[in-house]
Amino acid sequence: MAREFNHLVTSCLDRISAFGKGWSVNIGVIGGGRCSKKVARMAEDVGRELAGLGITLICGGLGGVMEAACRGAHQAGGRTIGILPGNNASDANPYVEIPIVTGMGEMRNVIIVKSVQAVIAIDGEFGTLSEIGHALAKGIPVIGLNTWELCKQGKANESIIIAEDAKDAVEKALVAINGSL
Repeated sequence: MAREFNHLVTSCLDRISAFGKGWSVNIGVIGGGRCSKKVARMAEDVGRELAGLGITLICGGLGGVMEAACRGAHQAGGRTIGILPGNNASDANPYVEIPIVTGMGEMRNVIIVKSVQAVIAIDGEFGTLSEIGHALAKGIPVIGLNTWELCKQGKANESIIIAEDAKDAVEKALVAINGSL
């Protein structure tokens, strides 16, 4: 299984690299500004997985899921970018390498989504749901870890690709990106 995963990741990253010189893979991690310890561990694991593959993590830059994911990426030597809702870079969690100040409040959710090739949604509140909606409307794959389920006219909508754990989420994000090139 590990060999298959490594081959899949290598294949996806090779194809993405061939897409454009200097083009990097950016994956968004979205979730609530407050979260349980269990959810924080999940987010931290996602951050570590992304960093281990050289993928840039983009998030809202604040606490909760965003901070935990950035912490995991930072500890693994990865790059983190925080798209902040306010006017001060100092609002960023301590693991954001590149804070981007917008002064746009929750409208910054669209910037996050339009800056990534896939989104991993972990748990989350209504702000997370808005990011999921923007991503799906733009055709950006959404991978879900213990997050929202969608339904339209009483019928389940399976637009969110469900993942079992951090490694599965990153693998599914790469497969989805690879399929969208």
